[in-house]
Amino acid sequence: MKPERFDLRHIAPQPWKNGAGLTREIAFGGASAVDFDWRLSVAEVDRDAPFSHLPGIDRCITLLRGAGMRLRAHDGSIDHDLTTPLVPFRFAGDVPLDATLVNGACSDFNVMTRRGRCRSEVSVHHDTTPLPAADITLLLCIGGEWQAGPDTLGPQQGLLCRAPRVGLAVRPVGADAALLLVRVCHDRTP
Repeated sequence: MKPERFDLRHIAPQPWKNGAGLTREIAFGGASAVDFDWRLSVAEVDRDAPFSHLPGIDRCITLLRGAGMRLRAHDGSIDHDLTTPLVPFRFAGDVPLDATLVNGACSDFNVMTRRGRCRSEVSVHHDTTPLPAADITLLLCIGGEWQAGPDTLGPQQGLLCRAPRVGLAVRPVGADAALLLVRVCHDRTP
C-alpha cells in the first residue's frame, strides 16, 4: 500500500466546541472520528481551557510551536509543564485536565489510542533512522527536509503508511532537520 502524503497547511482546521482552539485531523482508524481505535492530529491552542475527558484513551502530546502550556489534573495526579518542544508526554485521557498557556498560543501534535485495541510510540529524530515495522506509521517533518524513499518532505509535510513497511529508512537533507515518527500497533490477543 502506497503511503498517503499530506501537508498540514492543506488540512482544514476544525474549531473546538469550547472555542479555545482548532484541530487539524490527520487521520484516524476505527468506526468514526469519535469511536476511533487511533487518532492523529495537530492542535492550535489559543487560550486556557480544560482538555477533553476521554475515558479509555491513552494520549501522547508533543509541543511543536510556542511557549507551551501547563497541564494539571483536577485530582493532582498530573502537574506537567509542556514547555520543551519535541518532547513527547504521555497521559491517560481518563484524567480530567486543565491546560494553562505559558505565554500565548501554541501548537501540539496529538496521538490518541484506545486502550486494549492499540498502542503508540512517538519519537523525534534528527539523523538517519530506520522505520521499524508498525501497523500504522506517520512521519511529520518539523524542520529541514527529509528523504523517505522517493518522497522529499519539507516542514509541515508528512507521510502516513496504513500498512507495515519493510526496509525503509528516512534521512535528513541539510541542516536543522527534525522529524516526528509515530508508530501505532494493534493489540493482538492470542
